[in-house]
Amino acid sequence: MGDTVQDSSDAAASLPLRPLKVFTMLENNPEVMNYLARRLGVSEELAFYDVYSLYDAEMMALVPRPVFALLVTIPMNAAWRQDRDAEDAALEWYSGSGPSEPVLWFQQTVIHGCGLIGLLHCVANGIPAKMMVPGSELANFVEKAIPLGMDDRAKFLNDADALHEASEAASALGDSRVLGTEEDSIHHFVALVKGRDGNLWELEGSRKGPLNRGPLGEDDDAFSERALELGIKRLIEIQPQRAWPHTGLGLITFLGLDAAGGVEIEDRAKPGEFLPVICEDSTEVAVYISSTMESLINGFLRAVLH
Repeated sequence: MGDTVQDSSDAAASLPLRPLKVFTMLENNPEVMNYLARRLGVSEELAFYDVYSLYDAEMMALVPRPVFALLVTIPMNAAWRQDRDAEDAALEWYSGSGPSEPVLWFQQTVIHGCGLIGLLHCVANGIPAKMMVPGSELANFVEKAIPLGMDDRAKFLNDADALHEASEAASALGDSRVLGTEEDSIHHFVALVKGRDGNLWELEGSRKGPLNRGPLGEDDDAFSERALELGIKRLIEIQPQRAWPHTGLGLITFLGLDAAGGVEIEDRAKPGEFLPVICEDSTEVAVYISSTMESLINGFLRAVLH
């Protein structure tokens, strides 16, 4: 399914437009995202973790459950652009707003802000939305953003100086070289979350709206087999097989620390090393982990959980 939710409610009165902010691009790893989440006001019961496989049962079992969302970086290649353009051509621009929305979605107008927007999509939807620190920057921002329509919500995000400052501080924590504001990234952030309506939603700021990928069972979290088939595995199938040694999807998970039980995954691949990745047909591919974001800073998948 690829429909956007429509809502007949009127957008809030137009907000004055300030110059668009330019962000330093974020690296998709738990250290960066956890720092940003804590600084903004995400509960300490929640955290981002690496996901090392979507097919190997033993490695998947290391992921604490339940998973509330997956935060993915997708290589912006021709195959993905073609799929996105074809789907968007049949859609209307999103008109939803207010507390009845199944998910809170932000259109991206800020430059290089997809990492911050991806994090917002993870922490401001589902169960995590109920666990923000009261009075925090995040809680206050989300409360004021909910009644706004798409355009005014994007302007409100652009004007949120505290979020911009927090994102800039987080950008210095990654393992890779920080790209300049004039440079382009070949990766883009996408969040996959379970909405309050029980559906899996694909949230990306540069689309026409939130995308309903289909219903999940009551006991299905964002890392259930059903959610993986509707979400991340569908995105993987779009990628040309020949591109896998050179383009990577980065995936981290967002979960509750109480559920984690102190689980730690050691031997994380470092830039400059080759990471063995087990494919669905049990073949093994060596993926190079580059030290730069232009290449594979994360040649393996990561995810966001509770």
